[in-house]
Amino acid sequence: MSGRDLFCQPRRVRHGAALALVFASVLVAGGVTGSLPGTGPEPEPDAARPAAPAGRHDEVARAAAEALADGKSPEEAAERAVSRSGDRWGAVYSHGEYEELEEALDGRYTGVGLSARRESDGRIEVTGVRTGSPAADAGIREGDRLRSVDGERVDGRPVTEVVAILRGDAEEEPAGTSVRLGLERGTRAWSETVRRASLSTDPVTVRTLATGDTVIRVLSFSKGVGAQVRDAVRRLPSGTGVVLDLRGNSGGLVSEAVTAASTFLDGGLVATYDVDGDQRALHAESGGETTRPLVALVDGGTMSAAELLTGALQDRGRAVVIGSRTFGKGSVQMPSRLPGGSVAELTVGHYRTPAGRGVDGRGITPDLEVDPAKPAALERARTVLSGLGPTA
Repeated sequence: MSGRDLFCQPRRVRHGAALALVFASVLVAGGVTGSLPGTGPEPEPDAARPAAPAGRHDEVARAAAEALADGKSPEEAAERAVSRSGDRWGAVYSHGEYEELEEALDGRYTGVGLSARRESDGRIEVTGVRTGSPAADAGIREGDRLRSVDGERVDGRPVTEVVAILRGDAEEEPAGTSVRLGLERGTRAWSETVRRASLSTDPVTVRTLATGDTVIRVLSFSKGVGAQVRDAVRRLPSGTGVVLDLRGNSGGLVSEAVTAASTFLDGGLVATYDVDGDQRALHAESGGETTRPLVALVDGGTMSAAELLTGALQDRGRAVVIGSRTFGKGSVQMPSRLPGGSVAELTVGHYRTPAGRGVDGRGITPDLEVDPAKPAALERARTVLSGLGPTA
Protein backbone atom coordinates (compact mmCIF):
# COMPACT_ATOMS: atom_id res chain seq x y z
CA MET A 1 0.00 0.00 0.00
CA SER A 2 1.22 3.49 -0.76
CA GLY A 3 0.29 6.76 0.87
CA ARG A 4 0.54 10.53 0.58
CA ASP A 5 0.56 12.87 3.53
CA LEU A 6 -2.75 14.30 2.32
CA PHE A 7 -4.69 11.21 3.29
CA CYS A 8 -4.31 11.06 7.04
CA GLN A 9 -5.96 12.39 10.13
CA PRO A 10 -3.07 12.42 12.63
CA ARG A 11 -5.16 11.72 15.73
CA ARG A 12 -6.51 8.57 14.12
CA VAL A 13 -3.09 7.02 14.80
CA ARG A 14 -3.52 7.53 18.54
CA HIS A 15 -7.22 6.85 18.63
CA GLY A 16 -7.02 3.81 16.35
CA ALA A 17 -10.04 4.78 14.24
CA ALA A 18 -10.53 4.77 10.48
CA LEU A 19 -7.03 3.46 9.73
CA ALA A 20 -5.74 7.04 9.85
CA LEU A 21 -7.15 7.74 6.41
CA VAL A 22 -9.12 10.87 5.64
CA PHE A 23 -10.78 9.59 2.52
CA ALA A 24 -11.33 6.12 3.89
CA SER A 25 -13.82 7.65 6.29
CA VAL A 26 -15.73 9.91 3.94
CA LEU A 27 -17.57 7.64 1.52
CA VAL A 28 -20.84 9.54 1.77
CA ALA A 29 -23.92 8.42 -0.12
CA GLY A 30 -25.06 10.97 -2.69
CA GLY A 31 -21.64 12.52 -2.95
CA VAL A 32 -21.87 15.16 -0.23
CA THR A 33 -19.39 15.28 2.60
CA GLY A 34 -18.47 17.85 5.20
CA SER A 35 -21.73 19.74 4.74
CA LEU A 36 -23.23 19.75 8.19
CA PRO A 37 -25.14 22.95 8.95
CA GLY A 38 -22.72 25.65 9.93
CA THR A 39 -19.59 23.75 8.92
CA GLY A 40 -19.51 24.06 5.17
CA PRO A 41 -21.49 24.54 1.97
CA GLU A 42 -25.04 23.27 1.90
CA PRO A 43 -25.57 20.04 -0.07
CA GLU A 44 -27.12 20.21 -3.49
CA PRO A 45 -30.87 19.45 -3.43
CA ASP A 46 -30.50 16.17 -5.33
CA ALA A 47 -27.58 15.06 -3.20
CA ALA A 48 -28.79 15.82 0.29
CA ARG A 49 -27.63 13.54 3.07
CA PRO A 50 -30.08 10.85 4.07
CA ALA A 51 -30.96 10.95 7.73
CA ALA A 52 -28.49 8.97 9.82
CA PRO A 53 -29.85 6.12 11.96
CA ALA A 54 -30.95 7.72 15.20
CA GLY A 55 -30.13 4.87 17.56
CA ARG A 56 -26.42 4.53 16.91
CA HIS A 57 -25.74 8.24 16.70
CA ASP A 58 -27.90 8.93 19.74
CA GLU A 59 -25.88 6.47 21.79
CA VAL A 60 -22.63 8.23 20.93
CA ALA A 61 -24.19 11.66 21.46
CA ARG A 62 -25.51 10.56 24.86
CA ALA A 63 -22.03 9.44 25.92
CA ALA A 64 -20.61 12.82 24.88
CA ALA A 65 -23.37 14.74 26.69
CA GLU A 66 -22.88 12.80 29.93
CA ALA A 67 -19.13 13.40 29.85
CA LEU A 68 -19.65 17.10 29.20
CA ALA A 69 -22.04 17.35 32.16
CA ASP A 70 -19.48 15.61 34.38
CA GLY A 71 -16.68 17.97 33.32
CA LYS A 72 -14.94 15.26 31.29
CA SER A 73 -13.91 15.17 27.64
CA PRO A 74 -16.98 14.59 25.45
CA GLU A 75 -14.75 13.72 22.51
CA GLU A 76 -12.96 10.95 24.38
CA ALA A 77 -16.28 9.58 25.68
CA ALA A 78 -17.65 9.52 22.15
CA GLU A 79 -14.55 7.71 20.91
CA ARG A 80 -14.99 5.04 23.57
CA ALA A 81 -18.64 4.61 22.55
CA VAL A 82 -17.64 4.22 18.90
CA SER A 83 -14.94 1.72 19.86
CA ARG A 84 -17.44 -0.35 21.87
CA SER A 85 -19.82 -0.41 18.90
CA GLY A 86 -17.32 -2.37 16.82
CA ASP A 87 -17.73 0.04 13.92
CA ARG A 88 -14.51 -0.49 11.97
CA TRP A 89 -14.83 2.78 10.08
CA GLY A 90 -16.53 4.85 12.77
CA ALA A 91 -14.55 7.92 13.80
CA VAL A 92 -14.84 10.99 16.00
CA TYR A 93 -13.32 14.28 14.86
CA SER A 94 -12.70 17.43 16.80
CA HIS A 95 -14.12 20.61 15.28
CA GLY A 96 -10.67 21.50 13.91
CA GLU A 97 -10.07 18.04 12.49
CA TYR A 98 -13.40 18.03 10.71
CA GLU A 99 -12.65 21.40 9.17
CA GLU A 100 -9.32 20.00 8.01
CA LEU A 101 -11.10 17.03 6.47
CA GLU A 102 -13.31 19.41 4.53
CA GLU A 103 -10.25 21.29 3.33
CA ALA A 104 -8.71 18.03 2.16
CA LEU A 105 -11.79 17.29 0.10
CA ASP A 106 -11.39 20.77 -1.41
CA GLY A 107 -7.84 19.80 -2.41
CA ARG A 108 -5.99 21.56 0.42
CA TYR A 109 -3.94 20.00 3.22
CA THR A 110 -1.06 20.53 5.63
CA GLY A 111 2.05 18.43 5.15
CA VAL A 112 5.62 18.30 3.89
CA GLY A 113 4.90 17.14 0.34
CA LEU A 114 6.02 13.51 0.44
CA SER A 115 4.39 10.40 -0.95
CA ALA A 116 5.62 7.09 0.45
CA ARG A 117 5.12 3.34 0.36
CA ARG A 118 6.23 0.43 2.49
CA GLU A 119 8.43 -2.10 0.74
CA SER A 120 8.13 -5.87 1.30
CA ASP A 121 11.01 -5.73 3.80
CA GLY A 122 9.22 -3.04 5.84
CA ARG A 123 11.33 -0.11 4.68
CA ILE A 124 9.55 3.18 3.93
CA GLU A 125 10.50 4.54 0.53
CA VAL A 126 9.77 8.02 -0.80
CA THR A 127 7.76 7.57 -3.99
CA GLY A 128 7.16 11.21 -4.84
CA VAL A 129 8.08 14.75 -3.83
CA ARG A 130 5.74 17.59 -4.63
CA THR A 131 7.39 20.45 -6.54
CA GLY A 132 7.81 23.54 -4.36
CA SER A 133 7.05 21.66 -1.15
CA PRO A 134 9.17 21.71 2.03
CA ALA A 135 10.46 18.24 1.15
CA ALA A 136 11.52 19.39 -2.31
CA ASP A 137 13.24 22.49 -0.90
CA ALA A 138 15.18 20.22 1.46
CA GLY A 139 16.52 18.20 -1.48
CA ILE A 140 14.62 15.00 -0.71
CA ARG A 141 14.18 12.82 -3.79
CA GLU A 142 12.04 9.96 -4.99
CA GLY A 143 13.75 6.71 -4.01
CA ASP A 144 15.16 8.02 -0.74
CA ARG A 145 14.51 5.87 2.31
CA LEU A 146 12.66 7.45 5.23
CA ARG A 147 14.19 5.97 8.37
CA SER A 148 12.66 8.06 11.16
CA VAL A 149 10.29 10.94 11.91
CA ASP A 150 11.06 13.11 14.95
CA GLY A 151 13.39 10.39 16.20
CA GLU A 152 10.83 7.58 15.88
CA ARG A 153 11.91 4.66 13.70
CA VAL A 154 9.35 4.01 10.96
CA ASP A 155 10.54 0.74 9.44
CA GLY A 156 7.77 -1.85 9.53
CA ARG A 157 5.04 0.62 10.48
CA PRO A 158 1.92 1.02 8.34
CA VAL A 159 2.50 3.75 5.81
CA THR A 160 -0.72 5.44 6.95
CA GLU A 161 0.79 5.92 10.40
CA VAL A 162 4.03 7.24 8.97
CA VAL A 163 2.40 9.92 6.84
CA ALA A 164 0.12 10.83 9.74
CA ILE A 165 3.17 11.59 11.87
CA LEU A 166 4.57 13.64 8.99
CA ARG A 167 1.42 15.71 8.91
CA GLY A 168 1.24 16.23 12.64
CA ASP A 169 -1.78 16.91 14.80
CA ALA A 170 -4.38 19.09 13.09
CA GLU A 171 -4.55 21.53 16.00
CA GLU A 172 -1.26 21.16 17.87
CA GLU A 173 1.09 20.93 14.87
CA PRO A 174 -0.29 23.19 12.12
CA ALA A 175 1.51 24.68 9.13
CA GLY A 176 4.77 26.28 10.22
CA THR A 177 5.69 23.66 12.82
CA SER A 178 8.84 21.64 12.20
CA VAL A 179 9.42 17.92 11.81
CA ARG A 180 12.79 16.12 11.73
CA LEU A 181 13.27 13.43 9.10
CA GLY A 182 15.92 10.71 9.17
CA LEU A 183 16.82 9.80 5.59
CA GLU A 184 19.05 7.44 3.66
CA ARG A 185 20.26 7.50 0.07
CA GLY A 186 22.62 4.72 -0.89
CA THR A 187 25.41 4.76 1.71
CA ARG A 188 24.55 8.25 2.91
CA ALA A 189 22.43 8.74 6.05
CA TRP A 190 21.42 12.20 7.23
CA SER A 191 18.69 14.26 8.93
CA GLU A 192 16.61 17.13 7.61
CA THR A 193 14.36 19.45 9.58
CA VAL A 194 11.50 20.80 7.48
CA ARG A 195 8.49 22.94 8.28
CA ARG A 196 4.99 21.80 7.49
CA ALA A 197 3.16 23.96 4.97
CA SER A 198 -0.31 24.46 3.56
CA LEU A 199 -0.31 22.68 0.22
CA SER A 200 -2.75 22.01 -2.58
CA THR A 201 -3.21 18.68 -4.25
CA ASP A 202 -2.77 17.72 -7.87
CA PRO A 203 -4.93 14.59 -7.86
CA VAL A 204 -5.10 14.06 -11.64
CA THR A 205 -2.09 13.75 -13.91
CA VAL A 206 -2.11 12.89 -17.60
CA ARG A 207 0.75 11.59 -19.72
CA THR A 208 1.03 10.13 -23.19
CA LEU A 209 2.89 6.87 -23.81
CA ALA A 210 5.14 6.29 -26.81
CA THR A 211 2.35 4.17 -28.30
CA GLY A 212 0.00 7.16 -28.28
CA ASP A 213 -2.11 5.74 -25.47
CA THR A 214 -2.73 7.89 -22.40
CA VAL A 215 -2.26 7.23 -18.69
CA ILE A 216 -4.66 9.16 -16.44
CA ARG A 217 -3.48 8.85 -12.84
CA VAL A 218 -6.11 9.67 -10.21
CA LEU A 219 -4.79 9.88 -6.64
CA SER A 220 -8.06 10.82 -4.92
CA PHE A 221 -11.63 11.84 -5.63
CA SER A 222 -11.59 15.32 -4.12
CA LYS A 223 -13.85 18.05 -5.48
CA GLY A 224 -13.60 18.59 -9.22
CA VAL A 225 -11.69 15.39 -9.99
CA GLY A 226 -14.53 13.77 -11.95
CA ALA A 227 -14.67 16.75 -14.30
CA GLN A 228 -10.89 16.71 -14.67
CA VAL A 229 -11.02 13.07 -15.81
CA ARG A 230 -13.89 13.83 -18.20
CA ASP A 231 -12.11 16.85 -19.69
CA ALA A 232 -8.83 14.94 -20.08
CA VAL A 233 -10.57 12.16 -22.02
CA ARG A 234 -12.46 14.61 -24.24
CA ARG A 235 -9.17 16.17 -25.31
CA LEU A 236 -7.73 12.85 -26.51
CA PRO A 237 -7.64 11.86 -30.19
CA SER A 238 -10.39 9.46 -31.19
CA GLY A 239 -9.55 5.80 -30.74
CA THR A 240 -6.57 6.20 -28.44
CA GLY A 241 -6.61 3.93 -25.41
CA VAL A 242 -6.66 5.00 -21.77
CA VAL A 243 -5.01 3.47 -18.72
CA LEU A 244 -6.96 4.72 -15.71
CA ASP A 245 -4.37 4.39 -12.95
CA LEU A 246 -6.14 4.08 -9.59
CA ARG A 247 -3.25 2.60 -7.63
CA GLY A 248 -3.04 4.08 -4.16
CA ASN A 249 -6.30 5.97 -4.62
CA SER A 250 -7.91 5.90 -1.19
CA GLY A 251 -11.25 7.30 -2.35
CA GLY A 252 -13.07 10.52 -1.58
CA LEU A 253 -16.36 11.89 -2.81
CA VAL A 254 -18.70 9.37 -4.37
CA SER A 255 -20.21 12.05 -6.62
CA GLU A 256 -16.77 12.57 -8.20
CA ALA A 257 -16.34 8.84 -8.82
CA VAL A 258 -19.77 8.74 -10.46
CA THR A 259 -18.81 11.67 -12.70
CA ALA A 260 -15.64 9.81 -13.67
CA ALA A 261 -17.72 6.71 -14.43
CA SER A 262 -19.99 8.86 -16.60
CA THR A 263 -16.96 9.65 -18.75
CA PHE A 264 -16.87 6.05 -19.96
CA LEU A 265 -20.50 4.93 -19.63
CA ASP A 266 -23.62 5.98 -21.49
CA GLY A 267 -25.89 6.14 -18.46
CA GLY A 268 -26.90 3.13 -16.42
CA LEU A 269 -26.16 1.81 -12.97
CA VAL A 270 -22.89 2.63 -11.19
CA ALA A 271 -23.67 1.21 -7.74
CA THR A 272 -26.41 0.52 -5.25
CA TYR A 273 -26.18 1.26 -1.54
CA ASP A 274 -28.27 1.09 1.58
CA VAL A 275 -28.71 3.57 4.40
CA ASP A 276 -30.25 1.95 7.45
CA GLY A 277 -31.98 -0.56 5.18
CA ASP A 278 -33.25 2.01 2.68
CA GLN A 279 -32.04 0.92 -0.78
CA ARG A 280 -30.74 3.58 -3.18
CA ALA A 281 -28.87 3.71 -6.47
CA LEU A 282 -26.25 5.79 -8.26
CA HIS A 283 -26.45 6.23 -12.02
CA ALA A 284 -24.04 7.52 -14.66
CA GLU A 285 -25.02 10.40 -16.87
CA SER A 286 -25.67 9.60 -20.52
CA GLY A 287 -23.26 10.54 -23.29
CA GLY A 288 -20.00 8.99 -22.10
CA GLU A 289 -17.46 7.44 -24.46
CA THR A 290 -18.20 3.74 -24.78
CA THR A 291 -15.83 2.73 -27.60
CA ARG A 292 -12.45 3.96 -26.37
CA PRO A 293 -10.22 1.06 -25.16
CA LEU A 294 -9.90 1.25 -21.38
CA VAL A 295 -7.79 -0.50 -18.74
CA ALA A 296 -8.10 0.19 -14.99
CA LEU A 297 -4.92 -0.37 -12.98
CA VAL A 298 -5.49 -1.08 -9.26
CA ASP A 299 -3.71 -2.32 -6.14
CA GLY A 300 -4.26 -2.92 -2.44
CA GLY A 301 -4.34 0.83 -1.87
CA THR A 302 -7.33 1.31 -4.19
CA MET A 303 -10.17 2.03 -1.79
CA SER A 304 -13.68 3.28 -1.24
CA ALA A 305 -14.95 5.51 -4.07
CA ALA A 306 -12.12 4.24 -6.29
CA GLU A 307 -13.40 0.69 -5.75
CA LEU A 308 -16.92 1.84 -6.56
CA LEU A 309 -15.67 3.17 -9.91
CA THR A 310 -13.59 0.06 -10.60
CA GLY A 311 -16.49 -2.27 -9.84
CA ALA A 312 -18.81 -0.33 -12.14
CA LEU A 313 -16.39 -0.38 -15.07
CA GLN A 314 -15.71 -4.08 -14.56
CA ASP A 315 -19.31 -5.22 -14.12
CA ARG A 316 -20.50 -3.16 -17.07
CA GLY A 317 -17.80 -4.74 -19.27
CA ARG A 318 -16.32 -1.32 -19.94
CA ALA A 319 -12.75 -1.85 -18.72
CA VAL A 320 -10.26 -4.63 -18.21
CA VAL A 321 -9.08 -4.41 -14.60
CA ILE A 322 -5.49 -5.43 -13.93
CA GLY A 323 -3.25 -5.33 -10.84
CA SER A 324 -3.95 -6.84 -7.43
CA ARG A 325 -7.07 -7.17 -5.27
CA THR A 326 -8.29 -3.80 -4.00
CA PHE A 327 -8.57 -2.87 -0.34
CA GLY A 328 -12.22 -3.71 0.34
CA LYS A 329 -13.75 -0.56 1.85
CA GLY A 330 -17.36 -0.51 0.75
CA SER A 331 -19.18 1.04 3.68
CA VAL A 332 -21.12 4.31 3.93
CA GLN A 333 -20.58 6.77 6.78
CA MET A 334 -22.86 9.58 7.92
CA PRO A 335 -21.79 12.44 10.20
CA SER A 336 -23.57 14.01 13.16
CA ARG A 337 -22.66 16.92 15.43
CA LEU A 338 -22.00 15.95 19.06
CA PRO A 339 -22.31 17.94 22.31
CA GLY A 340 -19.08 19.86 22.72
CA GLY A 341 -18.64 20.52 18.99
CA SER A 342 -16.99 17.31 17.76
CA VAL A 343 -18.37 15.23 14.90
CA ALA A 344 -19.05 11.48 14.80
CA GLU A 345 -19.06 9.61 11.51
CA LEU A 346 -20.65 6.19 11.86
CA THR A 347 -21.22 3.38 9.38
CA VAL A 348 -24.84 3.22 8.24
CA GLY A 349 -24.73 0.93 5.22
CA HIS A 350 -22.77 -0.64 2.36
CA TYR A 351 -22.62 -0.30 -1.39
CA ARG A 352 -22.66 -2.98 -4.10
CA THR A 353 -21.46 -3.07 -7.68
CA PRO A 354 -23.95 -3.15 -10.58
CA ALA A 355 -23.81 -6.96 -10.52
CA GLY A 356 -24.66 -6.97 -6.82
CA ARG A 357 -21.21 -7.77 -5.48
CA GLY A 358 -20.38 -6.54 -2.01
CA VAL A 359 -17.01 -4.80 -1.74
CA ASP A 360 -16.56 -4.33 2.00
CA GLY A 361 -13.98 -6.78 3.32
CA ARG A 362 -13.67 -8.41 -0.11
CA GLY A 363 -12.33 -5.83 -2.52
CA ILE A 364 -12.39 -6.06 -6.29
CA THR A 365 -10.56 -8.99 -7.92
CA PRO A 366 -8.77 -7.91 -11.14
CA ASP A 367 -9.45 -9.61 -14.45
CA LEU A 368 -5.70 -10.02 -14.81
CA GLU A 369 -3.50 -10.23 -11.72
CA VAL A 370 -0.05 -8.64 -11.95
CA ASP A 371 2.28 -7.09 -9.37
CA PRO A 372 1.10 -3.46 -9.44
CA ALA A 373 4.24 -2.19 -7.67
CA LYS A 374 6.55 -3.18 -10.51
CA PRO A 375 7.18 -0.95 -13.55
CA ALA A 376 6.12 -3.89 -15.71
CA ALA A 377 2.53 -3.40 -14.52
CA LEU A 378 2.10 -0.35 -16.71
CA GLU A 379 3.69 -2.17 -19.63
CA ARG A 380 1.22 -5.01 -19.11
CA ALA A 381 -1.62 -2.50 -19.13
CA ARG A 382 -0.34 -1.10 -22.41
CA THR A 383 -0.17 -4.60 -23.89
CA VAL A 384 -3.76 -5.27 -22.86
CA LEU A 385 -4.82 -1.99 -24.44
CA SER A 386 -3.18 -2.95 -27.71
CA GLY A 387 -5.37 -6.04 -27.84
CA LEU A 388 -8.62 -4.20 -27.22
CA GLY A 389 -10.67 -3.09 -30.17
CA PRO A 390 -13.49 -0.58 -29.93
CA THR A 391 -16.04 -1.77 -27.37
CA ALA A 392 -19.75 -2.04 -27.96
